[in-house]
Amino acid sequence: MQTTSLALHTDKYQINMMYAHWVNGTHKRKAVFEAYFRKLPFKNGYAVFAGLERIVHYISNLKFTMEDITYLSSQEENYDPAFLEELLQFTFQGTIYAMKEGALVFPDEPLVRVEGNIMEAQLVETAILNFMNYQTLIATKASRIKQVAGNNTLLEFGTRRAQEADAAIWGARAAYVAGFDATSNMLAGEQFGIPTAGTHAHSWVQSFESEQEAFDAYAKVMPDQVTLLVDTFDTLGSGVPHAIETAKKLEAQGKKMNAIRLDSGDLAYLSIQARKMLDEAGFPYVKIVASNDLDEHTIFNLKAQGAQIDTWGVGTQLITAADQPSLGGVYKLVEREVEEGMQPTIKISANPEKVTTPGKKEVYRLVDPKTKKAIADYICYPDDEQPKQKEPLQLFNPVHPYMKKTIKNYDVVTMLEPIFVEGKKVYELPTLEQIREYHREQINMFWPEYLRKLNPEIYRVNISPAAWNLKQKMIADYIHS
Repeated sequence: MQTTSLALHTDKYQINMMYAHWVNGTHKRKAVFEAYFRKLPFKNGYAVFAGLERIVHYISNLKFTMEDITYLSSQEENYDPAFLEELLQFTFQGTIYAMKEGALVFPDEPLVRVEGNIMEAQLVETAILNFMNYQTLIATKASRIKQVAGNNTLLEFGTRRAQEADAAIWGARAAYVAGFDATSNMLAGEQFGIPTAGTHAHSWVQSFESEQEAFDAYAKVMPDQVTLLVDTFDTLGSGVPHAIETAKKLEAQGKKMNAIRLDSGDLAYLSIQARKMLDEAGFPYVKIVASNDLDEHTIFNLKAQGAQIDTWGVGTQLITAADQPSLGGVYKLVEREVEEGMQPTIKISANPEKVTTPGKKEVYRLVDPKTKKAIADYICYPDDEQPKQKEPLQLFNPVHPYMKKTIKNYDVVTMLEPIFVEGKKVYELPTLEQIREYHREQINMFWPEYLRKLNPEIYRVNISPAAWNLKQKMIADYIHS
């Protein structure tokens, strides 16, 4: 059964915790949560934040329907009808800060910060992580592919292999944010204004008496959009020669064929030979498109082998993030309301990387004013130790504190933007083209060693002395308690 309400797009334990807070009378207490990831995906040097637009739409339309309440009333927990009535009147009244979509982001820095009463902040956790984790993962994968493809055209072809419709549509958007040029998904094109691209299937060729007839028929219908799939039978023996014949007929009509597409076989060898055949026949302008389970690794290797490919159609490996199908972002309580006011809180773990940094935090990007390149990201408390351009700042590695660096000349960029303030949306969503441009600016802000696909240099993410000292004190207090 289809539903337009996303209020129940959450885990059951969120509803149960909300109910327990309501019964205990603690549901109006303030809390601050931060969403972040601990480890970069794909062994990459950075991630690309995406998913904010969907988070904004979700929060803006967040409400429980009567169908939702009826369903909750059927649960074995036997929620109090007064609690369910309160849910029926629910609207989000909290405050949300977030990175801008397209930003280059790094482990352990808040990407989304949620401030509100404990009930509403708990409710939105699952959906925020769902949208942030998937779209950031796909945008990061797409950006890796873009770094390898360079100025070649990139087409997102993943819909039929995606994990259902939402993944296909929002995955196409995430890929476009990170530099892909078009998608095969028409609904993504309609919803987001992404350029669409497509050729024809092998079944088109098979449905005719001959390959030549199939090519000519296709060219007759769409003479200005002709890209022919040439590997149905024999790529070099029949596909390319027949495509050349169709190209000659188009030229006689004053038209030009766009491209041929290779979808199987040794793409390096076939593209080199096809390029030679096309050039010798007088068609140097006809491009070569390649598809067939491509990713950044295969594209890198094909380029190294001299492949003559102009456009890459990337599907399964991108849309499913096949080599790492999840980001692992988390949403942790960092501050809670007590009688004295707001109090930092920490999560202790037997796994050191899971110990949280207490307190509500800001993220600043420190940039060299001469080169306009990023130096480090600096995490600190909003009212304490904010970096100031004209004052020396000592950075230290939070894992190895003895590793220190003092910087004296830097610009400061605030990375977390207010999105909602006390339930009111204060952020104007940028256009998709503006997000793409922002991502390009972000890429240009980083030296190549942070962007490379293999063994990238580790970018500095530093926390302030105040945040470091509080974390160590709270760990020590817990150990000695």
